[in-house]
Amino acid sequence: MTVQYLTPEGMLQPTPYHHVAVGTGTKHVHVSGQIARKADGTPVAPGDLAGQVAQALRNTAVGLTGAGASFADVLRLTFYVTRWSPEKIGDFMDGVQAVADEIGLRLPFPPASLIGVDYLFEPDVLVEVEATAILD
Repeated sequence: MTVQYLTPEGMLQPTPYHHVAVGTGTKHVHVSGQIARKADGTPVAPGDLAGQVAQALRNTAVGLTGAGASFADVLRLTFYVTRWSPEKIGDFMDGVQAVADEIGLRLPFPPASLIGVDYLFEPDVLVEVEATAILD
């Protein structure tokens, strides 16, 4: 197994992610920040956080697949969300859950950070996703 996920006793539980990932392998895959755009640049789900989370994760899956990886190989996810506030967690998780089976993202997902930011890329971009994976 390339990646082992852990949530040791004594760490905050429950969470929608594991606290620890142990990766063994020699090939590292880094997927840059993915946003809710189609390959031709067309915006997806303007103004809809759940829809943008889902599309950004789909785009992340495309990047992983292109490198011969999948979400099963991901050590860490980082989400950047504009104008974040705790009441947005429902919409955020709706976006994750809407696409998880489709892209092979198991829940709880790998260690992750959700970082609130003022602005991303362009005014209509609500979320950006980065992934780090490891392969044998």
